Amino acid sequence: MEQVAEALGMDALAFKAKNWVKVGDDLPMSEALGEAREGYAQKVNSSALAQCVELGAQAMGWHEKRGNRAWRGEGPVRRGIGVAIAMHGTAIAGLDMGGASIKINDDGSFNLLVGATDLGTGSDTVLAQIAAETLGVPLEDIIVYSSDTDFTPFDTGAYASSTTYISGGAVKKAAEQVRAQILERAAMMLRADPATLTLADRKVTARDGRAVTLEDVALHALHTEDQRQIMATASHMSYESPPPFAAQFAEVAVDTETGQVTVERLLMAVDCGVAINPITAAGQVEGGMTQALGYAVSEEMAYDAEGRLVNARFGPYRIFAADEMPALEVILVESYEPSGPYGAKAVAEIPKDGVAPAIASAIHDATGVWINELPFTPERVWRALQQAGPGQ
Repeated sequence: MEQVAEALGMDALAFKAKNWVKVGDDLPMSEALGEAREGYAQKVNSSALAQCVELGAQAMGWHEKRGNRAWRGEGPVRRGIGVAIAMHGTAIAGLDMGGASIKINDDGSFNLLVGATDLGTGSDTVLAQIAAETLGVPLEDIIVYSSDTDFTPFDTGAYASSTTYISGGAVKKAAEQVRAQILERAAMMLRADPATLTLADRKVTARDGRAVTLEDVALHALHTEDQRQIMATASHMSYESPPPFAAQFAEVAVDTETGQVTVERLLMAVDCGVAINPITAAGQVEGGMTQALGYAVSEEMAYDAEGRLVNARFGPYRIFAADEMPALEVILVESYEPSGPYGAKAVAEIPKDGVAPAIASAIHDATGVWINELPFTPERVWRALQQAGPGQ
């Protein structure tokens, strides 16, 4: 896209803005690709991509730096700034499914059982937040049991950027059913219409100020008239796969004598809908950019003429160490996705999408050379510079 913009004499961001998908647009590629079969018709219902680009460009000083020869420098080490626009999917439409089960305990706390697996992404916390928000209790009142296939509900898996959207959708459905049962029981206790009651702060309150605690409700349901366990189980599967959007920016320094590319700064502005937990969402973006940085700059599986892997250890494979990392910055830009729990959509995989093309864009800004083969190793960059000639 940038090469086309360059040929047209247009600013890269202006050209991309003219062509990226917008709210209301269909996504025929998503439908055609599906998952091992043709998928389902998709439409963009939420996007804050324009704001992602605007905020990211402002934070990076894009318009002041891009193409600025004074900022780039004229010595052997030249600086460049690049950008890439990214979109991903949220779960696999018509395939991914998650289940959740919730019950109230005697003390007014809740057990939440989910098949979703927390791989370090914070999904146990996020799913508990969704339950707590729906049930009007603090997070500590939700006791999570996850991913034990002996007794938790089924979940397709922690993959495909699906857990918050799919498993969270199941949690919200189950919590809404439990909420309705609590209001029904409280209405019996308060002799009021359930539609007039409010559930918040661990209690149910009538319009006249009378209230019963969730502990009162639980004990009444278990030990008095019309005894029953307040609990519910729900499943969630979606035929929609709402795309998160992002603007990925990169600043690099390129040593034109050696081909060494040093990435100095990565910033990603991401629209993941409503971030249920901004800290864990930002952490996933930072982790994704870290993985994508290695993919772009140093990580390569090299084979000899006989097809044998020659760098089978992490030493020569070259993963970034902590003290080699560039500055990482994340901007979460909110939109509201109507099909997601409390407006959420995916954030897990989109951080991997934009780093390599943004670095390619930055290398071009620094040197005038386009390199379309990964990773951007010193030898590969040096050879491209030699082929381009001394004018670069």
